[in-house]
Amino acid sequence: MGQLVASKPTSQMVHGEVSDEVTQYLTFSVADERLAMSINAVKEIIETPQVTRVPMTPDYIRGVINLRGSVVPVIDLGARLGRGSLVLTKRSCIVLVEVQVGDDSHVLGMLVDEVKNILDIPPEDVKLPPEFGSEIRTDFIEAMGRVDDVFVIILSVDHVLSVQELAALRHFTEDTTLSNSSE
Repeated sequence: MGQLVASKPTSQMVHGEVSDEVTQYLTFSVADERLAMSINAVKEIIETPQVTRVPMTPDYIRGVINLRGSVVPVIDLGARLGRGSLVLTKRSCIVLVEVQVGDDSHVLGMLVDEVKNILDIPPEDVKLPPEFGSEIRTDFIEAMGRVDDVFVIILSVDHVLSVQELAALRHFTEDTTLSNSSE
């Protein structure tokens, strides 16, 4: 595990349409479900370090970690998706993603059960999500990717980590940084 190298340009879902280029997706498991996200959203994958719980935060916010001197909030993806808090194992890891909020970018960690692999999914195998039939909120699903006659749920990182929640995360991250610097 470690730094992911930037990959070739990939396609994105834009207004329900997919461009012609093959897109790469990082696949991982959360509560025995295989999920994916665009590799473009992934900054790094790290082993699970000591996570410091922050009082009075929602259950899906596992806490914060120290990443090379920076405070990084960690989202328990199992809890966020309504699957319950994940139990840490030797395969558990944190997928670091960089998300944009206006002109600011924030690094967030998403705790997952296990990272599987990186898949190339051609545009003809990426379909719009169904309006029903998933236990995951439909706004969390960007698309469905067909891999070997099985569909993988492709998450919308921007919705799983919504702007309103990021503002709350930024607030407690700044409070944590201020309290740590005053000690």
